[in-house]
Formats: sequence, structure tokens, C-alpha cells
Amino acid sequence: MGIVVSAENVSKAYQLGQINTGTLSNDLKRWYAKKRGKEDPFLQVGEENERATKSNSNVVWSLKDVTFDIMEGDSLGIVGRNGAGKSTLLKLLSQITSPTLGHIKIKGKIASLLEVGTGFHPELSGRENIYLNGAILGMRKTEIKEKFDEIVDFSGVERYIDTPVKRYSSGMYVRLAFAVAAHLESEILIVDEVLAVGDTEFQKKCMSKMGQLGKDKGRTIIFVSHNMVAIKQLCNNCIYLKNGKIEGVSDTQTIISQYLTSNNPALETDGLIPPTLSLHGSGEAKFRKLYPVDQDGEPKAEFYFGDAITVIMELESFHDLENVTLGIYLLNSYGERICMVAADKNYKPINLEKGLHEIKVSLQEIIMPGDYSFGMSISHFYSGSDIDFIETFSNFRITKESPSKDLIYPWATVHGYIKPNATWQMKKIK
Repeated sequence: MGIVVSAENVSKAYQLGQINTGTLSNDLKRWYAKKRGKEDPFLQVGEENERATKSNSNVVWSLKDVTFDIMEGDSLGIVGRNGAGKSTLLKLLSQITSPTLGHIKIKGKIASLLEVGTGFHPELSGRENIYLNGAILGMRKTEIKEKFDEIVDFSGVERYIDTPVKRYSSGMYVRLAFAVAAHLESEILIVDEVLAVGDTEFQKKCMSKMGQLGKDKGRTIIFVSHNMVAIKQLCNNCIYLKNGKIEGVSDTQTIISQYLTSNNPALETDGLIPPTLSLHGSGEAKFRKLYPVDQDGEPKAEFYFGDAITVIMELESFHDLENVTLGIYLLNSYGERICMVAADKNYKPINLEKGLHEIKVSLQEIIMPGDYSFGMSISHFYSGSDIDFIETFSNFRITKESPSKDLIYPWATVHGYIKPNATWQMKKIK
């Protein structure tokens, strides 16, 4: 197997607020610099794509000095926060746009699914768009015809195949677009988060198909998603992008752990929650602190398998609140919620007085070895609207050793994440 995609010092700059340099003289300077093989003089003032930072510069580097290789048959995941440069990188790989600096070498045909209906002509029917996409990929009409029934069957839009695609719903668009990209003969398949538009059943179908294309047919898959479970299921290697730069390139588990940890502040003794972690809410109350402690009340980030764990929270309510739901979530290393603990054990609403409250939650169940974090939420019980919500905070780890160190649990989370308190009864009946 050889290299099918090679990116060398790739950078992409965008000018904010205007499509040119603003003056004819500056445009001439830009042209003259390009003529001499020099860098664009008006891009040298640009800076990283840090969304939360204001700047006087009107040039932003969406990608900066990105270098990597992708091997034939590899399934590569690309992860990162919104604005990290993931979609820009896919557009460069799909040759929709060109890099400002650097070079990208691609060996083989590319099929891209970056937006709903990528490559579709809205006035043409589904049938005509299948043939159009195949022609764009360099396929003969006879080749497309051989795949046609399979494409239509996979997409599930047979009834509307002769209807102009401009009348399709977004879900139908995605179904047909993915079916075309997956079944027509291309060596490289590029898929963005667009699959999130489809229903759950179709998402599973797409994931299964991409896995089959990678393993059975040796096609190279490049996949962007915020769903770490999907990344884990499909990809064997990953790239982690942050502010347009590569933070890490490694196997999937390593990169997922790096990505989730970087977005989740490590445990500090005071457990202060940064205001930026409040994703949304009415602001009637705010979570101020959260940290796990051991049986002696000491903050810890690592526990033995079987240790008793207590969570300390501070919640400030700015006025009296009635009929609210208060809970904390336990999340695994992929960001999945594996259980929730509510303030009322029967999940009924509670009332909260104005003021600062310290809350202690003792976890009764034993947590299996692995890496975890907490999420917090308070919401209005009847409307379901959020008052404050923290997606993930306070990483901690359960080790395989028991508190007395006389038992080492060898299987990590193979058998799940929670050790139930179950009672077994066995008797011989014959």
C-alpha cells in the first residue's frame, strides 16, 4: 500500500469582510508577488483562527502549516471543535478550493459528500443526477447503469427518482447523495458531518457501508464528525485540528482521548468551572464548582476500582426556583452519557431557594476502570428549558487496581461501565 494523499505545509487564509485587498495598487502588489513566486504580502499579517479572540487583522488563517500523509485503504478521522479548520481541509482535499500556501498531492478519484446535495443540480431528477455524478467521476454510462439499481435501493428514494431533487427533503438529499458517493467507483471517499441530517437508521446504514468499503474494498475513507463513537467505529487513525493547526496525529483511541481531555479542564483542587463551559441556559442559576473527592473528602483525579466516590458541586441560584430538575451525568472517554443521577431519586421536580448551595452526591454504584468526566444540568421540569448546562468537566480515572491492591480487574470496560449490585441464586434442578 502506498500514499494516496500527501499534504505538505498546507495553509489557507481568508480575508474577512471583503473579497480583495481593497485597492487596485494592493491588488497589483499581490499579482506581482505571485508572479515572482513570493508569498502574498497581505497574508503575512494574518493570524490563527481563534474564534474567541478579537483582532485588528482582517486576514485569518483557517489552516496553518498542515502536514500529513494518508495511506491507501486507511480510514482517517478528523476531529476538532467548530472553527478548527476541518471543513476547510476537506474542501482542499476535494479540490473545491486551493491552498494559499503548500501543496496537496492526491492519487486516485475522489468522491466528496461535504454538504447536503453536494454536486447535485437542483433542476435535474434523482436519476439524472446519478448519471451526472458518475460522469464527473469519469465513469462511462454503462458503468453507472450497472450500479444504478443498487444506488437507488440503498438510498430508499425509488418512488421519487424521477422527481427534480430541488423538491427533496434534506434527508432524501443526503440519502441519494451518500448512495451515489459510496457506490460509484472512486478510490477516496470524503464525508463531512452531513450524515447527521439523516435519520438514525440511515446513519447506521451509512456507517456500515463505509466500514465495508474500507475493509473489504480497500477504499480510503476520510471522515469528519463530532460523534466520537462513530469515529471510533469507523477510523483506525485520526488527526486532531485546533485553531487551524495539527495538535496530534495517531491511532483513534489516542487522538480521541487527547481531544476530549483538551476540551475538558483537568481537575483542580478548587474545581472552579470556567464561565465559557456554560453552553446555554436562561442564566437563572449557574454551576460554580464541581470536583470528585475520596472517602476522606480529599479532591482526587484517580481512584482505585471499588473506591467510594463523592461529587461536590456548588450551584448559585439568583432567585427562588420552583419545579426544576437538577442532575449530574457520568460520561465515558468518548463523551457518551452512561448514567444520570437526579436530585430526586424518582426524577420528580424540586424547589431551589435563592443563594449559593453546596451539593454532595455519593455514587453508590461501582464504576468500572476507565477514563470519565461529569456533566451537569439544571432545567425547568415542565418546559424542559435549560437554566444552566455543562457538557463535560473534571476528568477522572478509575484504575484496574482495587483499594487493597489485592485485585486487578483485567478487562477494563469490556463488560460495561457500571458494576451492578446484583444478587444471584443458583440451584441444581436435575
